Amino acid sequence: MKPFLQVFLIFLVIAPAGSAPGQTSPSTNRPALILTPAPAATPRINGARIFGVRPGHPFLFTIPATGDRPMTFEAEGLPSGLILDPETGQIRGVIAQPGEYHLVLRASNKRGSASRPFKIICGETLALTPHMGWNSWYVWENHVTDKIIRDAAEAMVRSGLINHGYQYVNIDDCWAVKPGASDPSLGGAARDAQGKVNANARFPDMKALTDFIHTLGLKAGIYTSPGPLTCAGHVGAYEHEQLDAQRFAEWGFDFLKYDWCSYGDLAKNPSRVDLQKPYRSMGQILRQQNRDIVLNLCQYGMGNVWEWGKEVGGNSWRTAGDLGGSFEGIPASLFRDGFDVYARNQLEKFGGPGGWNDPDYLLLGYLSNWKGQTVPTPLTPDEQYTHVSLWALLAAPLILSGDITRLDPFTLSLLTNDEVIDVDQDPLGRPARRISKEDSLEVWARPLQDGSQAVGLFNRGEQSTGVTVFWRDLGVTGKKLVRDLWRQESLGVRNDQFQTVVRPHGVVLVRVE
Repeated sequence: MKPFLQVFLIFLVIAPAGSAPGQTSPSTNRPALILTPAPAATPRINGARIFGVRPGHPFLFTIPATGDRPMTFEAEGLPSGLILDPETGQIRGVIAQPGEYHLVLRASNKRGSASRPFKIICGETLALTPHMGWNSWYVWENHVTDKIIRDAAEAMVRSGLINHGYQYVNIDDCWAVKPGASDPSLGGAARDAQGKVNANARFPDMKALTDFIHTLGLKAGIYTSPGPLTCAGHVGAYEHEQLDAQRFAEWGFDFLKYDWCSYGDLAKNPSRVDLQKPYRSMGQILRQQNRDIVLNLCQYGMGNVWEWGKEVGGNSWRTAGDLGGSFEGIPASLFRDGFDVYARNQLEKFGGPGGWNDPDYLLLGYLSNWKGQTVPTPLTPDEQYTHVSLWALLAAPLILSGDITRLDPFTLSLLTNDEVIDVDQDPLGRPARRISKEDSLEVWARPLQDGSQAVGLFNRGEQSTGVTVFWRDLGVTGKKLVRDLWRQESLGVRNDQFQTVVRPHGVVLVRVE
């Protein structure tokens, strides 16, 4: 590389235009440069371009749009049974007839207007794009309460995450009764007279909670285990699966995380059939309910779950262990369970619309350190860019599990870059694959619906290093326009290859078109 070009590229990576040199990440004293431009005052419609719902089931979708408020929303081609609130952008109702419905969504304010095609598929397949939202576990673990969940839902709206496509507010473990607990707020009758599961006293009215979340235009998620107990020792669904699924539907939940936990005590040395059994059963039971409940299989990649997760009714499946099982081990887990598990097993062959590979949550912002404290993520700023970029390339669910009520500007910028989110939510739904690896340098590429490709140039090493993507590895030739997705700016036309300098444990994420 010519010396002047190398200096120029280093400048682009270390001091990009529009960054905030004085901004620091909560995770480290190193400067954390904000690459994501602030949203424009004019409207922009964001998030998913396609949405799945089953016939006769409640429909809820909030049009995600950035821009100055107040804003007015329209939907051309809205199918019978649905109603749009023009002030909130919430679309509600029920579609009776299966089919594909092609809409044009519009958002307008005093600065201008924007429109975007949107497709509703009313049929048997949910989760046509990866889930986006928040989960309580890695910040609140066994301290979760009704108020914490309500605060999280309000924060999703107040922070503007709802305007970028985030929609699920998910309770993890510890909402049910804990047998033998000395804390009275966790005790009580585990089930009612009909055998349906009860919440503990920290959740006095689950239906009121989900109603509150739905009123905000968001969706609600819950957690249980196929075993007698959850991972934290609360009541699981074993031998009450049908009743508990009915309870979740009655309460109004839209998402279920089903965690292997104590089921392993029942199925020792399980075969693939044994591994599938509880998930196949719950998948069938959820399909019988009167509302759509997305099913997340949490069983840590056992039995190559990616090969059969969708077959048994899963809409996503964990591909490895807990990313944050050890707070100090989060950086190593990111690279091991993110890069290596995917590349070694060629997981790009298995994820797609209706069923997604899930490498666990986004561990950004403030997290539990498992010592009774809430502290900043141990990931460096560059590792955080790597984290979000890789998840977007892999078509992974974008579920934050840090403290959503205190998002600093840097963390918020990581979560709200709409060009990066567009990669994750691309309707084609084809995950990235690793197309080259040289020592600590890797290039991953993902084909997109419009014919372009999203490309991540990663440096897993300890020194800033040049990384190159060759067009031949992308299956293309000639001159191609390259766009930096984090900075949302064109890098110009390149012939046959693109090269840039990438910081240690960092990434440059581009679109090649």
